[in-house]
Amino acid sequence: QVQLVESGGGLVQPGRSLRLSCVASGFTISNYVVGWYRQAPGKGRELVATILATYSNTNYADSVKGRFTISGDTSKNTVYLQMNSLKPEDTAVYYCTTWFSGAQFWGQGTQVTVSS
Repeated sequence: QVQLVESGGGLVQPGRSLRLSCVASGFTISNYVVGWYRQAPGKGRELVATILATYSNTNYADSVKGRFTISGDTSKNTVYLQMNSLKPEDTAVYYCTTWFSGAQFWGQGTQVTVSS
């Protein structure tokens, strides 16, 4: 059974950093693409970053390039999203996701609020 559990969200001031974690179970992150999406109030879900941990192959949305870093720890079967230089427009619920056996699976999400 595929499960994704996010943590690490919170309230942070503009310019500060947060690190989100996604603990995966039911599959091995080294063999599958894992991604982070976000959804701001009143907007659609946006792909933020993806990683295929075995090859350290990463991709980023233009809006977060140079500020966010996605990484994977295969020993913990966990994917991280390091978010630096946060902006108010980064405020959203952040979801971890993977594509496994023809289906897309989602975590429950973690709220990130960037505000002074």
